[in-house]
Amino acid sequence: MTDLSHYRNIGIFAHVDAGKTTTTERILKLTGKIHKTGEVHDGEATTDFMEQEQERGITIQSAATSCQWDGHRLNIIDTPGHVDFTIEVYRSLKVLDGGVGVFCGSGGVEPQSETNWRYANESEVARIIFVNKLDRMGADFYRVVDQIENVLGAKTIAMTLPIGTEDDFVGVVDLLEEKAYIWDDSGNPEAYKVEDIPADMVELAAEWREKLVETALEQDDEAMEKYFEGEIPDIPTLKKCIRKGTIALDFFPTFCGSAFKNKGVQNVLNGVVDYLPDPTQVKPQPEMDLEGNETGNFAIVDPAGPMRALAFKIMDDRFGALTFLRVYSGTLNKGDTVVNTYTGKNERIGRIVEMSADDRIELESATAGDICAVLGMKNVQTGHTLADAKNPATLEPMVFPDPVISIAVSPKDKSASEKLGVALGKMIAEDPSFRVETDEDSGETILMGMGELHLDIKIDILRRTHSVEVEVGKPQVAYRETITQETEDTYTHKKQSGGSGQFGRIDYIITPGEPGTGFEFESKVTGGNVPREFWPAVEKGFKNSMEEGVLAGYPCLDFKVTLMDGAFHAVDSSAMAFEIAAKAAYRQSIPKAGPQLIEPVMKVDVFTPDDHVGDVIGDLNRRRGMIKDQQAGPTGVRIKADVPLSEMFGYIGDLRTMTSGRGQFSMEFSHYMPCPKNVAEVVIKEAQERNNS
Repeated sequence: MTDLSHYRNIGIFAHVDAGKTTTTERILKLTGKIHKTGEVHDGEATTDFMEQEQERGITIQSAATSCQWDGHRLNIIDTPGHVDFTIEVYRSLKVLDGGVGVFCGSGGVEPQSETNWRYANESEVARIIFVNKLDRMGADFYRVVDQIENVLGAKTIAMTLPIGTEDDFVGVVDLLEEKAYIWDDSGNPEAYKVEDIPADMVELAAEWREKLVETALEQDDEAMEKYFEGEIPDIPTLKKCIRKGTIALDFFPTFCGSAFKNKGVQNVLNGVVDYLPDPTQVKPQPEMDLEGNETGNFAIVDPAGPMRALAFKIMDDRFGALTFLRVYSGTLNKGDTVVNTYTGKNERIGRIVEMSADDRIELESATAGDICAVLGMKNVQTGHTLADAKNPATLEPMVFPDPVISIAVSPKDKSASEKLGVALGKMIAEDPSFRVETDEDSGETILMGMGELHLDIKIDILRRTHSVEVEVGKPQVAYRETITQETEDTYTHKKQSGGSGQFGRIDYIITPGEPGTGFEFESKVTGGNVPREFWPAVEKGFKNSMEEGVLAGYPCLDFKVTLMDGAFHAVDSSAMAFEIAAKAAYRQSIPKAGPQLIEPVMKVDVFTPDDHVGDVIGDLNRRRGMIKDQQAGPTGVRIKADVPLSEMFGYIGDLRTMTSGRGQFSMEFSHYMPCPKNVAEVVIKEAQERNNS
């Protein structure tokens, strides 16, 4: 029987370049999982095993690995930092019990840190914080802690303080033990001495320890009273309080160090074991019935309970499809038959493996609290629940954002054409934020994703991993349409051709909705002029028509249809007749309701050195950007702006030119805004030309 109190399922997440993967490497080295540390900049990191990751020095997909520390089993997921792959962070946080948020000692709270922190808050994941890269120019632990408190609104509880800064950073003061850990320059993580706190830091350490004690004791009234009476709490009491507060998300234990220089990582590992929850201490997942209604039951973490596992990631490798599962309840054995509650079909469990990046260790079974991978599942996709066939239930599924950018691709030759469909099928299963459609008019395949880099990587994977050569069109923006005026109208559908005919009349009002409200339908018909059983058909007719707007054929968003009155015929009326009437009514009335083209606007966060701020702001203004905020930091300025996506293509090249290669930016979808008239005219004209060709 597994002792779940010795399990920690954790994720490591942060902004690009804060040092997540390097931190993961150091953890694997310290725990004896690997013997040689691979560096990200050399393309040798254990968890960055895709060719594209090694070349670009970034993490693209989350990688799972397991290791042991201090008698505890750690299941670790290293997640990407780039905004185009945020989906990987989101789905990893969904199945984890705890996290380590890594922040750069000089960059501090960066744009992607905010997004990831927000996801972690939504998923209610307990976290500890690691302020990394304190050996870098401009690194300042206290400034970063201040930013975490002010920008993220997160209460920190400092567990360690840095000794020295930048090149002189040599170790950390452990505030709990009131000892200094000093590393030598050999780069060996084991080569440290435990000493008394340096004389010049005694006062500072005492001040921060007092803060630590007071924050921790808020979790225990009895210990707090004794403290006010002059009794200093012992370390086990403090640890118990810090653990309680961390799991309750009241505060976040904050550590510091330099993963690259192997300083301070042990303290982080001890923090994971001491303060992050085990699988039994996390709020259990609510169960739903097969219709999606909450049953009031929960997937309690119990190996003897009914089987409940969530598929959170699909990965295709040289041995076939791997389905990553988080087992919430029950035990999954080799050879078991389980039901996929999404498809209603049974799946047989073949091989179960424990993943260590792209190596695998065969397992006979996996129990509640485990993260494992299963080979050979045919119809399981991300977000599906696998459950006990005799006692099925569904866990809360995952919700993924809509793509904002698309490109057209076409195979170069016949052999590529045959392979393209299979390759894209595998890629969609792996990445739910990647979508594929076929343009019915041109026959082109349209790839849709979260950003230019996202689609760039997908094309690279098609070419290298699947050996499919494709021609790539220029990126397209996911425009949408909406309406600006209320319109009242009526439509009669009448068809007579021998035998029973079709008849349905509807009187309705179409009203613009607030942005983000989607489609709403209401019936105010009284007296039975349109019988109640036909209302859903009217709703369906309008709803299905939304997929194609009247201006340029883009989906139409955010409007409400109110059915006021109508008429029916005792013989000729049917649900089909009313649905056809609603579809024709949409085409008739939307052009009268002030249709308008709207475009995706991105939240853009640019970092630039001080001497290029004017150029960067001028350029963003030329791109129709609205500057929202400027923040001066020790090494440059962060500029936040809202900019239409259509103006941001190729921005990274222009930014690097303007800033001599030192600028960085990230962007994510923010909202839709009306297009200026001149932009809308061009988009509509292009759409008409496409339809005519």
